[in-house]
Amino acid sequence: MPHPSSSSSSASVDAAAKGVKLERYASGGGALLMRRAGSSKIVAASSHLLFRATVLATLALVCLFAVHYPSLLSRSFRLSAAAAASSSSSPPRQTSRHRNLLGSSSAYAGAAWEREVRRSATPRRDGGMSVLVTGAAGFVGAHCALALRARGDGVLGLDNFNAYYEPGLKRARQRLLASRGVVVLGADINDAALLERLFAAVPFTHVLHLAAQAGVRYAMRAPQTYVASNVAGLVSVFEAAARHADPQPAIVWASSSSVYGLNTDAPFSEDHRTDRPASLYAATKKAGEAIAHAYNHIYGLSITGLRFFTVYGPWGRPDMAYFSFARSIVAGEPITLFRAADGTDVRRDFTYIDDVVKGCLGALDTAGKSTGSRSGKKRGPAPLRVYNLGNTSPVPVTRMVAILEKLLGKKANKRVVTMPSNGDVPFTHANVSHAARDFGYHPTTSLDAGLRKFVEWFLQYYKIDPAKLAKGSRVGTKTTKKKSMGAISAAS
Repeated sequence: MPHPSSSSSSASVDAAAKGVKLERYASGGGALLMRRAGSSKIVAASSHLLFRATVLATLALVCLFAVHYPSLLSRSFRLSAAAAASSSSSPPRQTSRHRNLLGSSSAYAGAAWEREVRRSATPRRDGGMSVLVTGAAGFVGAHCALALRARGDGVLGLDNFNAYYEPGLKRARQRLLASRGVVVLGADINDAALLERLFAAVPFTHVLHLAAQAGVRYAMRAPQTYVASNVAGLVSVFEAAARHADPQPAIVWASSSSVYGLNTDAPFSEDHRTDRPASLYAATKKAGEAIAHAYNHIYGLSITGLRFFTVYGPWGRPDMAYFSFARSIVAGEPITLFRAADGTDVRRDFTYIDDVVKGCLGALDTAGKSTGSRSGKKRGPAPLRVYNLGNTSPVPVTRMVAILEKLLGKKANKRVVTMPSNGDVPFTHANVSHAARDFGYHPTTSLDAGLRKFVEWFLQYYKIDPAKLAKGSRVGTKTTKKKSMGAISAAS
């Protein structure tokens, strides 16, 4: 259908052409113009056709760009391919594209594809949930997907396998999920067409939205990736759930403890201020909480935000401090520890992955139903919640390093510097009383026990001989052609 401006533009051209002809006729030479009238009409008609064809072609290109803009957006940002970045080092360099490995959402279509998707998303127990897990090949996503599948829920995963950290680790998680019957599609949350197709194929009861661009310091180098993933991506998921799902699913999504920003009241409570973010990453997560409020209010989506506090454990993220420190200690490379401006140690509320998974599943189980429909009308108010998921026991990062040294049997080469103004905060401390009240969240894993489980997995996954570490040999972790899959703790 031509743009409304096409007819008016054509009319203007007709009027202008006629005006020129009349003016020339009145000023003399009318006979000459009369002789040329026939050819002029032919030229004018051809011009009009060419003009309209050009307008239609332009509109077609605009529509095509609009349809494919999300994937083009995600492909336009470069992410780091660094295998592991020390928590104290510069953010990883942007060396590869943050891309949608799907290539085109049209690749996911047809009867066979729908059968596979439905098989993965179908619950295996009476009253089980059907959950779409975004970021399913990520650290928390993989653990949650396995826990849901283990108890008989239907799970379908989505992940774009970007190169912010080593994609090979994400692929290993994907293979582990596949061995348990969970399909993880390689796709981007900004692919609106695919999300619509998924909601049309499966009546998901819940969405566990964990896909996001993580990292505080990296935001200083690649800010647009955070906007694309944490803001635009969140809107894409909310849009699909609110306007294309029938019935609407309940949504549980990953916010962050970073939203507390410059808050100094401790322990951090959901009732405290979150309007002073200290980093762009924190700002995008705070924006996400405001966006969640809007979609809950307008469309009746049941939405629960979870503020994670420094999650760690097996199959973790290599860009996290505990992981990168372990790699550096093993490789005999120096690590940098931060101290606060007042000289005190930086402290973190380290939360073991099994405890976080229990919190995520508790939030899903108690989410409540959405009250809207694809027509845009809602039957009444829907739940809108936010919870801290932490360990409630802040630990100096120096103690975390000491535990790693003991477990690895090797001393770290430490360098202590004052924390720069790059968005990090000197401490985090969670108050989890709301989560305890509403779904029985009680973290039980100490840092010593959690790091022991991490180191066991770490040595196995990277094929590191503990005996060589004990002898003080320099052991690298970069050659990992044949890694053991290992097993995520049954408790997760």
